[in-house]
Amino acid sequence: MIKKFVKKYFESFAFFYSFLGYRIFIIVGFNLLIGILDGFGLTMFLPLLQMVDGSSNVDSDSMGKLSFLVDFLQNSGIPLNLFSVLVFMAFFFFAKGITQYLAGIYKVSVQQWFMKRLRVSNIRGLNNLSYKYFVTSDVGRIQNTLTGEIGRISIAFTNYFKALEYGILVMIYMAFAFSVDAQFAVLVTIGGVLTNFLYKSLYKNTKGISRTLTGETNVFQGLIIQNVANYKYLKATGSLKRYAEKLEESVKGIEKSNKKIGKLEALLTAGREPILISVVVAVIFIQTTYLGSQLGPILISLVFFYRALNYLMQMQVRWNKFLSVSGSLENIVDFGKELRANKETKGKEELKGPVERFQLRDVSFYYDETIVINKISLEINSKETVAFVGESGSGKTTLVNIIAGLLPIDRGEFLINGLNSRQMDVRSLQKRTGYITQDPVIFNDTVFNNVSFWDEKTETNLRRFWKAVQQAAILDFIEELPDREDEILGNNGTNLSGGQRQRISIARELYKDVEILILDEATSALDSETERAIQQNIDELKGKYTILIVAHRISTVKNADRIVVMSKGKITNIGAFKSLIESSPYFKKLVELQEV
Repeated sequence: MIKKFVKKYFESFAFFYSFLGYRIFIIVGFNLLIGILDGFGLTMFLPLLQMVDGSSNVDSDSMGKLSFLVDFLQNSGIPLNLFSVLVFMAFFFFAKGITQYLAGIYKVSVQQWFMKRLRVSNIRGLNNLSYKYFVTSDVGRIQNTLTGEIGRISIAFTNYFKALEYGILVMIYMAFAFSVDAQFAVLVTIGGVLTNFLYKSLYKNTKGISRTLTGETNVFQGLIIQNVANYKYLKATGSLKRYAEKLEESVKGIEKSNKKIGKLEALLTAGREPILISVVVAVIFIQTTYLGSQLGPILISLVFFYRALNYLMQMQVRWNKFLSVSGSLENIVDFGKELRANKETKGKEELKGPVERFQLRDVSFYYDETIVINKISLEINSKETVAFVGESGSGKTTLVNIIAGLLPIDRGEFLINGLNSRQMDVRSLQKRTGYITQDPVIFNDTVFNNVSFWDEKTETNLRRFWKAVQQAAILDFIEELPDREDEILGNNGTNLSGGQRQRISIARELYKDVEILILDEATSALDSETERAIQQNIDELKGKYTILIVAHRISTVKNADRIVVMSKGKITNIGAFKSLIESSPYFKKLVELQEV
């Protein structure tokens, strides 16, 4: 029961507290001070009411427990007249205004700090995520959580702390009202509690719709990503219209959920004032007609209660607005938990010296219950060129990803220079690794920034840049560009051919001065002539780097020092090109089929 109560009402507080810490209590302190100053200022209206007939006599007993303010003035030797009462009233309201200003500045500062920290936390969490978990994740959800959901969390923050602020003010004004006229206060409190039941179902509906909206937005983001990534195919096959209809259906679902939330918010806003007045009118009528109370204290108590009820209604509206984005908050909380639960495990040992040898001993790797790599043993030496061939699903890319430190092994031993991979900080290996896939990574930026990965444009770095592009055999192309190394390449290199994109990606890895060069189907998407040209470039790098090649085309691995033939997660043969033709029927068949 207690756990359920805490989860329902304090889970959001715990989330904000995990980021803000003591800052939450400073915000609460500001709210308390604002309410107290405002209450003292309003209390000074009671002496004014008693001076309406021109009298300077003030009955402090009629002020209930707030009589200490008048007693303080009189005991301090300050004459209690119209001027002194007005001065103190002005003082309290000016002090309240200054406090509100300082509180507003502080809240904005804390909110922006919170949003920055949340964004940075999610970015770091994403970049520390294990690759094994990432490849099975919902990309649309990740995109939506890191972009759209963050904006909604800002709205959640504002409305949550506004609701908290109004809740504190309600309690302060209620305390003041009880101090002046407890009987009146009890009646209004009962009315306020009864109104809360009117909103309970609205809150429940709003929270449910918010969860639905978050799911719909995740789906929409995933569809958008696929629309952009597959635009060429959709355009070429005349499928854009059909895909657009799918997107439009998703948009309609989001619109429908937002409309429902908007209607509920409109109902809360419109109903606030009538309900508030109805409660107050009913209580005043009962108090004066049936209970014979004086109108003076009731009016001051009424002012407190009117403010309390007004803030209560505002708190309910703000709380409902918070609930309207609470689905995003739940998503962010769950996303953070997933990032922490699936964080990549890194050892503490740094890889020192050049990478001399990779050793795999009875290594196995699983995706859930499916075995992908099955008890593989292999050694790869420095500056050796090793190729991996086999049918789709044989485990070639997975094995190379293990060697690259992307995937942790489930069983066996993986040693780098004799150091166990479980004890090693894999980043010290990955910084020495160049990775090139069949879909080269090109950023919408200049040639120089694409190759140098946004290094400063110094003379030294420019020399490294020109050396790398020369090694990648794309020097002539860059020199002919209008802006040379400052030419913008466009989204995913739309201004380049497949071969040019691949050469740019090769140049980037060579610029980094890597020791290990991995080519995963790096030329499979190219035409034969371009493939031969790039293969020649790779052959020229042989002996300068440890090169690992994953390939379907046998022609690209003909000059490798060793070729590893794989099938169903196991190594079936290892050897040079000519020896494998004799020892492996499968490899011989591949050579004959591809007419190498």
